[in-house]
Amino acid sequence: MRMIITRIVLALRNLSQWLVAQSAFGFLNLLKIFPADAAINFADRLMRWVGPKTSRHKLMLVNLRNAFPEKSEEDRETIALASWGHMGRLAAEYVFLDRLFDFDPEKPGEGRIEVSGVPIFMELRNQPRPFIVFTAHTANFELLPVAGAAFGLMVTVLFRPPNNPYIAKKVFDFRAKRMGKLVPSHAGSSFALARQLEQGGGVGVLVDQKFTRGVQTQFFNNPVQTNPLLAKLARQFGCDIYPARCIRLPGNRFRLEIEPKIDLPQNEKGQLDVAATAQLLNDKVESWVREHPEQWLWYHDRWNIKHTI
Repeated sequence: MRMIITRIVLALRNLSQWLVAQSAFGFLNLLKIFPADAAINFADRLMRWVGPKTSRHKLMLVNLRNAFPEKSEEDRETIALASWGHMGRLAAEYVFLDRLFDFDPEKPGEGRIEVSGVPIFMELRNQPRPFIVFTAHTANFELLPVAGAAFGLMVTVLFRPPNNPYIAKKVFDFRAKRMGKLVPSHAGSSFALARQLEQGGGVGVLVDQKFTRGVQTQFFNNPVQTNPLLAKLARQFGCDIYPARCIRLPGNRFRLEIEPKIDLPQNEKGQLDVAATAQLLNDKVESWVREHPEQWLWYHDRWNIKHTI
């Protein structure tokens, strides 16, 4: 009897996930009917209306209060609403990603995309060696590996699949066609990334995700645990580390930036300091978020506080 009940519960859960996925796919397919700008702007307005009605809005405001205690409640609410709009844009932009990336190095500034750091892209492509590019959930971060592929720089990207298996498969198939090799984050993902670096390839990593078994660091002057994987890989392979980010510009335009390699801190033994490197990554991401706070995903439970509110 218990086995039958378990099967029924699993079947209902599976049905629920399928229905959620079909609703999401249906909405995105509906957006395809409209011009890109109209669809993206509509998704922005819709999420500004829907987001504050969800339980995540409270978490978002707590995160903003902890990160920006000097700001007024009104200012933090404005950032929260803009962040919801940003998430709506991010979802809608999946539909038009092929059309959004129109960068032409012969005609800089004429399309939706502008790129800063082109010489770095070209150097990494023309002088192959192991390297790591790190970024954060700012603006449309999905455009960064697309840009790398456009320059002929294929990077193996570590990503966290959505919890919904139907959405996860759709997202994986979509990304794989445009972003090179993908490695879902799981217990063996570090070995896949290590193999790529060992073969002289490049790796891309998001470093601002929630992590509960990392090194103790600070992010916006609040304690947070940070994944030490990037630092450990850099220590093992002695590879260069490059920050990269996407910035959302007015008029549904974007600027993609890859910055010069960063100098990594060492300990008293002359070895790469894993904890100090993790803090360095947080400091870089924090500087990006402070510059454009509305373009970061504040609904993430980065500080692991959801259970306390």
